[in-house]
Amino acid sequence: MDVHEIKVGVPGTTVPPFDDVIRNAKRAEELGYDSIWWPDHLMGWIPESLWTPDITPLVARMKSPHVFLDPLVTMAAVAVHTSRVLLGTSVTECFRRHPPTLAQEILTLDHISRGRVILGIGAGELENIEPYGIPYDKPASRLEEAIKIIKLLWSSKGKKVSFDGKFWKLRDAVFDLEPYREGRYPPIWVGAHGKRTLEITGRLADGWLPACLPVEEYREMLNIVRDAAKRAGRDPSEITPALYAYVVIDREHEECHRLFKTPLIKAWALTASSSMYEKYGFEHPFGKGFNPLTQYVPTRRTREEVLRALERVPGEICEHYFLHGTPDEVIKKIEEYAKVGMQHIVLWNITYFGDATKVGESFRCLAEVLRYIKSK
Repeated sequence: MDVHEIKVGVPGTTVPPFDDVIRNAKRAEELGYDSIWWPDHLMGWIPESLWTPDITPLVARMKSPHVFLDPLVTMAAVAVHTSRVLLGTSVTECFRRHPPTLAQEILTLDHISRGRVILGIGAGELENIEPYGIPYDKPASRLEEAIKIIKLLWSSKGKKVSFDGKFWKLRDAVFDLEPYREGRYPPIWVGAHGKRTLEITGRLADGWLPACLPVEEYREMLNIVRDAAKRAGRDPSEITPALYAYVVIDREHEECHRLFKTPLIKAWALTASSSMYEKYGFEHPFGKGFNPLTQYVPTRRTREEVLRALERVPGEICEHYFLHGTPDEVIKKIEEYAKVGMQHIVLWNITYFGDATKVGESFRCLAEVLRYIKSK
């Protein structure tokens, strides 16, 4: 696929004041971004023990790394103030959000946005579930059942439906709400990384939205998605391959490597899987086999624990985990993803977590990447 055919997304603003949320969304649309995405978090990935003035001046802007506006309510407001850009969740889950309720919420957003919503959904992360009193069990099975229920309700055309699942049971349920455009329900994109969820994506989803995968791993996982689609009798080309990328960008390549040594960039690298660490000959700083999605609760880690872990984050992991470099280098890397099948990329600029003075320049660099991709 030619890089100029790639769709480009950007994360939406997740913190107050809400005027900034609207202003930044309108700005993203004006710049030419194709999509805006909101994470569905109660807790952030950066431990609050690191959110101190001696580590980052960002504390002056935001008192905590765990501040998140609700994504669905936010998307409703943004939909009213934009007209073209797609709006998606990146991603929600069905531990906290009941499937029929989520089906209704997303379809309501479909009407408010006039057909511009994407339901990004995944198996969930422990940090947003178990600390809040919800058992975190069988996430992949729950994801599969939730998608089946949502699709069942959307396709029911007002007829009574029943569903005898392991997690939810429907009895004579009705769902009469139609989509904004007749017969065109919002696409469902799955944030899948494990073999089970990749196969669920191939069988049931309209898109695939993993995070932070090196090109070769992306190609291998996409093949799993496509093979599962074929086995289910689906056309694999109907599934949109996307990527959510953490970006560290600068005019000088070596400056990115300097930023890899800073505490908050290393803190983001703690969210990389143990398999990535092991692939390059390292052990995850929190221990062999550690899975951040299913085991990491940042609020339960002391500052001393986190600082010790950061000392064990190798620069090589940052090089593979983050999309990084000069604007030209980032473009080249996006071209590599395009060659193996990626069609939509979401660029989350985390450069300023390493150096807050780089906010303006890093976003200008990212704008250059966007202009190049949109230039033909």
